[in-house]
Amino acid sequence: MRIISWNVNGVRAVVKKDFFENINNLDPDILCLQETKAQDHEVENELSVMGNYVSYFNSAERKGYSGTALLSKQKPLSINNDMGVPEHDTEGRIQCAEYDNFYLVNVYVPNSGQQLDRLDYRKTWDADFLAYLKNLETKKPVIVCGDFNVAHRPIDLKNDKSNYNKTAGYTQIEIDGMDNFLNSGFVDSFRQLHPDEEAYTYWSYRFKARERNVGWRIDYFLVSPSLMEKVKSVEIFPNVLGSDHCPIALDIEL
Repeated sequence: MRIISWNVNGVRAVVKKDFFENINNLDPDILCLQETKAQDHEVENELSVMGNYVSYFNSAERKGYSGTALLSKQKPLSINNDMGVPEHDTEGRIQCAEYDNFYLVNVYVPNSGQQLDRLDYRKTWDADFLAYLKNLETKKPVIVCGDFNVAHRPIDLKNDKSNYNKTAGYTQIEIDGMDNFLNSGFVDSFRQLHPDEEAYTYWSYRFKARERNVGWRIDYFLVSPSLMEKVKSVEIFPNVLGSDHCPIALDIEL
């Protein structure tokens, strides 16, 4: 089974940039999209040509903001949106699909903001999301994928020293949040398989960052330990264009 995760930075924009050709080449069994920036019916309309997938959407109450979509060749046993915490459940950030042997959670973690004005909120969100995942894990193993909006270690971003505690995505609070996910047992599958590889999943649109490969690794597949031995590969596709993020893939034998 191949799972693809991709922050598309606007579904209406990405479909005009070879999106369907790229997805066809990547050939996912399950496709998880983040930051669709559209309402459910708009996302459904944009992706309607993908007829061999069943599609599910979770849009934010605020139009043109956030939002997630999950497309699956195999119909899930169930699908649920959000984590059940009213404070967090208006921005369309979480989808959970249940399959025979695991839960798959598609997530778009809140950005802490240019002025770090949402950092306190982010700390609460991370803690509540971890509790939500651990509750799921009491029933079945979990794969969680998406844009976590944090570079975990210096290897995960180009300019670690100049960004530390100054830039959203690389503050100690956010790093601690990712530490908590991993200390609770979840495995950063890419880093487990590629311990020393410098690889990025996001590049700013400014300063020719992508051309210069001044990037961040902020998109992840975290998996329950019992699934890790079944993971065959985790790949990052920096040459697939269309968004300021690139897709990532997890191949797993289930």
